[in-house]
Amino acid sequence: MAQASPLGELSLSYPAPRRTAAPQIVSGSLKAPLWLRAYFQGLLFSLGCSIQKHCGKVLFLGLLAFGALALGLRIATIETDLEQLWVEVGSRVSQELHYTKEKLGEEAAYTSQMLIQTARPEGENLLTPEALGLHLQAALTASKVQVSLYGKSWDLNKICYKSGVPLIENGMIERMIEKLFPCVILTPLDCFWEGAKLQGGSAYLPGRPDIQWTNLDPEQLLEELGPFASLEGFRELLDKAQVGQAYMGRPCLHPDDIHCPSSAPNHHNRQAPNVAQELNNGCHGFSHKFMHWQEELLLGGMSRDSQGQLQRAEALQSTFLLMSPRQLYEHFRGDYQIHDIGWSEEQAGTVLQAWQRRFVQLAQEALPENSSQQIHAFSSTTLDDILHAFSEVSAARVVGGYLLMLAYACVTMLRWDCAQSQGAVGLAGVLLVALAVASGLGLCALLGITFNAATTQVLPFLALGIGVDDIFLLAHAFTESPPGTPLQERTGECLRRMGTSVALTSINNMVAFFMAALVPIPALRAFSLQVAIVVGCNFAAVMLVFPAILSLDLHRRHCQRLDVLCCFSSPCSAQVIQILPQELGDRTVPVGVAHLTTTVQAFTHYEASSQHVVTILPPQAHLVPPPSDPFSSELFSPRGSTRDLLGQEEGTRQKAACKSLPCARWTLAHFARYQFAPLLLQSHAKAMVLVLFGALLGLSLYGTTLVQDGLALTDVVPRGTKEHAFLSTQLRYFSLYEVALVTQDGFDYAHSQRALFDLHQRFSSLKAVLPPPATQAPRTWLHYYRNWLQGIQAAFDQDWASGRITHNSYRNGSEDGALAYKLLIQTGDAQEPLNFSQLTTRKLVDKEGLIPPELFYMGLTMWVSSDPLGLAASQANFYPPPPEWLHDKYDTTGENLRIPPAQPLEFAQFPFLLHGLQKTADFVEAIEGARAACAEAGQAGVHAYPSGSPFLFWEQYLSLRRCFLLAVCILLVCTFLICAVLLLNPWTAGLIVLVLAMMTVELFGIMGFLGIKLSAIPVVILVASIGIGVEFTVHVALGFLITQGSRNLRAACSLEHTFAPVTDGAISTLLGLLMLTGSSFDFIIRYFFVVLTVLTLLGLLHGLVLLPVLLSILGPPPEVVQMYKESPEVLSPAAPPGGGLRWGLSPTLPQSFARMTTSMTVALHPPPLPGAYVHPASDEPTWSLAAIPAATDSGNSSSRGSCPAM
Repeated sequence: MAQASPLGELSLSYPAPRRTAAPQIVSGSLKAPLWLRAYFQGLLFSLGCSIQKHCGKVLFLGLLAFGALALGLRIATIETDLEQLWVEVGSRVSQELHYTKEKLGEEAAYTSQMLIQTARPEGENLLTPEALGLHLQAALTASKVQVSLYGKSWDLNKICYKSGVPLIENGMIERMIEKLFPCVILTPLDCFWEGAKLQGGSAYLPGRPDIQWTNLDPEQLLEELGPFASLEGFRELLDKAQVGQAYMGRPCLHPDDIHCPSSAPNHHNRQAPNVAQELNNGCHGFSHKFMHWQEELLLGGMSRDSQGQLQRAEALQSTFLLMSPRQLYEHFRGDYQIHDIGWSEEQAGTVLQAWQRRFVQLAQEALPENSSQQIHAFSSTTLDDILHAFSEVSAARVVGGYLLMLAYACVTMLRWDCAQSQGAVGLAGVLLVALAVASGLGLCALLGITFNAATTQVLPFLALGIGVDDIFLLAHAFTESPPGTPLQERTGECLRRMGTSVALTSINNMVAFFMAALVPIPALRAFSLQVAIVVGCNFAAVMLVFPAILSLDLHRRHCQRLDVLCCFSSPCSAQVIQILPQELGDRTVPVGVAHLTTTVQAFTHYEASSQHVVTILPPQAHLVPPPSDPFSSELFSPRGSTRDLLGQEEGTRQKAACKSLPCARWTLAHFARYQFAPLLLQSHAKAMVLVLFGALLGLSLYGTTLVQDGLALTDVVPRGTKEHAFLSTQLRYFSLYEVALVTQDGFDYAHSQRALFDLHQRFSSLKAVLPPPATQAPRTWLHYYRNWLQGIQAAFDQDWASGRITHNSYRNGSEDGALAYKLLIQTGDAQEPLNFSQLTTRKLVDKEGLIPPELFYMGLTMWVSSDPLGLAASQANFYPPPPEWLHDKYDTTGENLRIPPAQPLEFAQFPFLLHGLQKTADFVEAIEGARAACAEAGQAGVHAYPSGSPFLFWEQYLSLRRCFLLAVCILLVCTFLICAVLLLNPWTAGLIVLVLAMMTVELFGIMGFLGIKLSAIPVVILVASIGIGVEFTVHVALGFLITQGSRNLRAACSLEHTFAPVTDGAISTLLGLLMLTGSSFDFIIRYFFVVLTVLTLLGLLHGLVLLPVLLSILGPPPEVVQMYKESPEVLSPAAPPGGGLRWGLSPTLPQSFARMTTSMTVALHPPPLPGAYVHPASDEPTWSLAAIPAATDSGNSSSRGSCPAM
């Protein structure tokens, strides 16, 4: 028994039917798809012919239009604001952020600069005087930073944030307080006297040394100033704030310091303090009541003993607060020191940025390299600098990437046959894509779409890789035009054959990225829209301008000029022969030829009588002698290329042909025909492919369970930098986030106090909320307000009982008693605002702890004006702000007694600290709990929402996976509809969508194994992967659909004609992505280069391995099949004399016939090849020649099928 052929079903035998006079007829059962595609291809053919006819004009106008659009890049703006880039558009977070900014303005109250100290190596205990001493050294170095700008010197004391500076009527005392009032610095050094060294303010009084916080005892100072000024109100203010001796009564970290005050507890015994004991329960600023820094703000990696006492800590943190640019501008506006520099808010921002950069630099250099401790410094300007660097365009990488692509395109399209080479076309195509990318981005700028880091870092390379794919596709198709195609129709023929594929891939890519714009993250929505627009510009350039370039190159090739150096003639032009359909001179077929292939003109006609679309193949055509290689055919070698035909044996009375070098005969199409397709389409190979891809899918499904949500700053900042070291250390030791519970308008605060207290209690009970120390009252404005009212009520009761306050006078009472007196007599009635009889019949706070509603807003005015430290500590940020009101105990006029009520509140907030948030799941849990608390408060009539960075940047994860799944499902449906409409074959569209869905699942699973977290950025790539995957699948599917033969034969034919352009497209995409590896941001490499590279490799495997196997098993039937039918319209002429073969074109055909280009194989019966397998039967309709030369009749016969032209 003969051995089976390696190609299996591809070895087809055609037994000869009975002799008939009827012509060979091809009938299609899918009438509408064939006609619609023929109509669409006719439009593309007309477009290509028109472009070729006016190629110079089209090229000039196209370049002019794209160049004009590229000028839009001049007005492009790059967005670096995190809120603008990351907050979901139209989400509740966006609406809440808008409400906050509407009430409070654009800026935060302050900006933070942080120092973190850890041991080297990490893990050692830092609760020692030596470690605190090094921390003092670094913090002191940073606090002494000065920058000179606009002819002025700016130090910390001028730009720091100062909380609750009181208003004093005494001008001298007010100026002294303004200079001395301390900056807000949260540091573990505040537990010791050395914390005063960080405060840079000083004041001068005659007869005293300069007053600084290192030598300032407020109690003693007030005693000295008492005889010269009335400071009773100020003294009561300090007493309420529990300032005491400030830093003078705290232990010295180093008691041997000559400046250690005698009032320090360890001054006399000279013993170093127990650092852990002093830091237990945190530290205080100069005010014990309002400035308590909890342990979690100062210490990281804490350990405690069984009694809960602090034992050790692995990290120390100090935080310096600065004013915002708006605050700094307002603070110095009108100041005599800066009146000559044209002070503006922009200049204030420049001052702050310069100081912050210097702060970070000096803090990082404060300790020597060989120190046992290391300092990590960070500021808000550092983050802005990172974002700006992240958004900068790397000209070197862009130029390098495009030069690499130019080289690859040129080398890929070069040929040994100089006249047929297309290196210049490759160069021009890449440059055209570059211009299309620039024009697309320019159009985005003209449309007002802002650029961001993804635009500048990724899009130029991604768009280059995608755009060049279609360039390779059209260039390959142009070289494979059927022999005999008129010169003036070559471009039209190219667009007719491949225009559908280009349109399908480009439209799917645009739809994919438009669907990715459903992800409601502004930065990624802008990126997706920009990619979609750039793909559209690439599509226009490839379909309109690139055919003009091909047409111009065709003229060069026709004139046999050198490639690239087109001014010179080709040195090998004399060896090139024009292979055209021709007669066989001896009217015989050479012995040993397995098959003959001819390209003929077929005419399609719809017969109403038989309900068939009929394609008539004229009985006369030219036959071209095939190559001597029995395996070579039009199916397995590119058609129309002279180079691929130069290796033929010289036939009887045939024109001589020159042979090319063996290496020049090898092509990707050659590999697909001789190695890849025979191996892939064997039965056991198909089974192996299905098993392997099934295993990959199963493994990927498991990998999807490993994908975690999240995107931290440590993922974005370049690894190995000082910024990354700080963020990693902060995430490990100080995962704290300041948040606020905002109450809005729409309800009456005065009558909703109980609901507000309940809301605070529910929010405080959340797992992630850091509870205040048991000894401290809650830090909310409503608690501070109520406690203050209770305090002045107690003072009033005491003064009333002692007789210092009566119905008619409060002058002899205390300051607090006088305040309570004024508030108690308020009625809230404009006609009768005062009622003195209420002094003893009402209380400022009732037994239930609620403030009488009629006194609520008047008391609020009084509290805000009289307790600035408490107001600042509460961080209430009232809007509208209560009016200013000055209290003078000695002014008893009616106007002084009236208290203007505050306007109904529209904005207020309760501050909280969230801790223990390490993973995205922790953030999601905290967000859900906060939202649930607000929802419960809403049922009680209180309108509230949480605010802070966790809610701005992590709330997207509540719905990210749902949004991702919805976008993928919608896009798969859209892809199916687009493919079904353009291919006019739902069966094929379904297989394409199945492969695309597998690719998306596998890419998602591989992300899990690679440790890539799911955020909005991978979601965009995953959604876009469907559109990008179409590039690898639709060409193969379309090639399979429009060819004839068995499924195996059609799959092999499709592979031969699409293997090279698809592979070249994948390589070009990888080359475009390769330049992403040059980015200094690891984030770009992991989240874009790695993911997109995996996507490209998956697309290549699924498009060239899995899809052909699926098509060979489950593929749809051919649209056009061979059949035999008598036709009265066309009669078969008599056979040529002598039994030879002489086919020619039919001179006349009915006008109702449409012309289409196809090809056919004439099966002859030479002696069987060694080892060839002869099929006993075939499921395909067969035919053979009527006249077979006697020389070829002997022996068993076999043949190899060929592929019709695509």
